[in-house]
Amino acid sequence: MDWAERYRPGRIGDLVGNGPAIRQLLDWARNWRPGVRPLLLYGKPGTGKTSAAHALARDMGWEVTELNASDQRTKAEIDRVARQSALSGSLFGDERRLIILDEADNLQGNADRGGARAILELIRTARQPILLIANDLHEVPGELKSRTEPVQFRALMARSIVPRLREICAAERIRCSDEALRLVADRANGDMRSAVNMLEAAAIGRSEVNGISVRTSQKDERATIFELVGAVLGGRSDEELMRLAWEVEDKPETILQWLEAGLDQLPVENRCAAYPALAAADLALARTYRRQHYALWRYATALAVLGTADAAGGMGVRGRIVPPARWGRISQARRRRAARLSLFRKMGAWMGVSRSELREYYLQAAADLISLNPGPVARALCLDADELGYLLPDRRRVEEVIGEITRERKELEKAEQPKKRPKKEREESAEPPRAPDRSQSTLF
Repeated sequence: MDWAERYRPGRIGDLVGNGPAIRQLLDWARNWRPGVRPLLLYGKPGTGKTSAAHALARDMGWEVTELNASDQRTKAEIDRVARQSALSGSLFGDERRLIILDEADNLQGNADRGGARAILELIRTARQPILLIANDLHEVPGELKSRTEPVQFRALMARSIVPRLREICAAERIRCSDEALRLVADRANGDMRSAVNMLEAAAIGRSEVNGISVRTSQKDERATIFELVGAVLGGRSDEELMRLAWEVEDKPETILQWLEAGLDQLPVENRCAAYPALAAADLALARTYRRQHYALWRYATALAVLGTADAAGGMGVRGRIVPPARWGRISQARRRRAARLSLFRKMGAWMGVSRSELREYYLQAAADLISLNPGPVARALCLDADELGYLLPDRRRVEEVIGEITRERKELEKAEQPKKRPKKEREESAEPPRAPDRSQSTLF
């Protein structure tokens, strides 16, 4: 077991930093009741969000059910795992069960198709406390943000990280100088997990850790693409830029796309100066794949990074660094393709024709007929907004139809639920218990 996992905080009192967020988390747990809004814990990785959630459950004596991005977060999966857990009690007799939905800012792609809607329904019907966790608040769908209470976990101060590292050294019986601890804490950039990993890397095979061993050890942390783009726009030295580019885990074509997206923060004349360098880098990438000569990767990276940095002229980051716009278009195209395949499958089974026949002979005629009155067909085939939008070009009309169907479904579910009588009326109508008739034999 690595040190980051071995020394993960087990109780709320073991957490480092973020006192206001921890107090808000405790107040929420102590005063929780059905109907209380879930909390959305957000902040950069390594600030203790997931550890705080598990420590809270341990302190409160709650069982935990966790669902993260590694699972197939489809509507069916969320209904099967999280919703059932939220509506039922704990299997082990605990008072509550905490539902943790990790990586709420990663609800994208086919694997999460319907996942956001299922989470919204889960929040509405849950009878157990729910915590959502995200790294980037801006990437969380707006519907989820409007139904949760945000709690920010900030980057840890270096002076808060040092005492924890000193405790770990004492537990591992390793002598560590104050210089080494401060160096590790400074390099961690507020990430406790990264600090522990760097300390472990520096201590491998040693009984004493000093500043020299920290500097010469293999650095565990990897530079992020955000750090690289910020450094390129900020005018760092060529040596430092190439070092960051080497440490970034993304491939050269991904780096190129991020740098292209970062050009939006530059004036027009600087963008015009940067595009020739990006074009040359793109040409080097094409030759790399065509010739299968991956030594050209380094030239593509150097052209993109150093050329963009020279064009930026050290103007710096003026706004939020956002992912490449093309990724959004690709995601929309994949979502539309998935909706088209699902629609063809439903309509083909309904009309008794194959998908190819439907596409070639009947689709346009069916779309024209359905546009006259789309409600009954959407109800009969259980179409969602994406599937109905493939048939109707009017997005506003699609939202009205789907919204009406959703309201009808909720009203039907509400009508099917048994109505509760007032407590006084139930007590008056209740008959007093009668003593068993001893003259009659019973089976039990």
